[in-house]
Amino acid sequence: METGMKWKAPMIIALLAVVIVVVAGCAALRESRPLILNREYEKMIAGRLDADYIGTDNCLRACHFHDKKRKDFDLSTMGAQLSRESGMPIVNCESCHGPGSLAVEGITPELVNRDARAGRQTACDYRTLVDMKKLPAQAKSLICLKCHTANATFNLHNWNASTHNLSDVSCSDCHNIHAGHNLKVKPREMTDLCYKCHQDIKAAFALPNHHPVPEKKIFCTDCHDSHGNMSVKNLRKDTVKETCTQCHAEKEGPFLYEHADVTEDCRACHQPHGSVNSHLLSQREPYLCLQCHPTHRLSSTTTAEAKQAVYTRCSDCHSQLHGTDLPSPSGKGTFVR
Repeated sequence: METGMKWKAPMIIALLAVVIVVVAGCAALRESRPLILNREYEKMIAGRLDADYIGTDNCLRACHFHDKKRKDFDLSTMGAQLSRESGMPIVNCESCHGPGSLAVEGITPELVNRDARAGRQTACDYRTLVDMKKLPAQAKSLICLKCHTANATFNLHNWNASTHNLSDVSCSDCHNIHAGHNLKVKPREMTDLCYKCHQDIKAAFALPNHHPVPEKKIFCTDCHDSHGNMSVKNLRKDTVKETCTQCHAEKEGPFLYEHADVTEDCRACHQPHGSVNSHLLSQREPYLCLQCHPTHRLSSTTTAEAKQAVYTRCSDCHSQLHGTDLPSPSGKGTFVR
């Protein structure tokens, strides 16, 4: 008995010590403390903290190295916000590249003229600006999200948890800010853009039966939200069926007789991008149907003849596979009419 009590006492003390530590830790979590800034990360996405904002005009007045990009930017949606009439003079070169006073320091008209006589353009000191090439993908996107998290682009509230963001894809991987006045990806250019990463999907669209994406009749964003959402595979609708029936409305139903267990997910029978089988089936008939209906027999034969029957396409008889409101001649729902 005495030995047992000797062992219990240290255990109780240790348990009390753990409880005290946990309670103290919870109390510390409730304390209010100032937010500590990570100045290196702030410098990474905001530029040199010892530089000043001088405005786009002052950045570009001394040299003409970025004249083409400036013209494209002025014609873009963001550039239009620079005009006084817009009431939103908030977007300029320094919004993304950081304050530019150090970048143009030392650039004088005399230096520009001397470079011009030598046949070269005077460039600013890029080292003092935000180094876009060395930024992590999430930091690049954060520069864009400083502005693009408001009501104008409300769908971006899912971006941080999106598949693209978690896969180190940044906004600039798809949107070339300096490509021209239109910053959006054109629908006919979208397929090639998505193919850069999704090589397996590109191969699927090369199969004999596929959705007409290579033919530019439909586009990736007709089904998927590239900025992320709460649905599986970033689908624009809540379910696979809702996405598919945007085009295939005749398959939506509801029907009096429905194909049990496969009504909500079309992928139970179909490949969404491409297949070697007709109608994008994942397997050929009748082998696809026999996975669920292995005991099916022809009703017009005897049992002995059924064992020797050669199955062909099930849809030759069951033409309304997705559902029907009409019973079969036998009075049952066997999808024959």
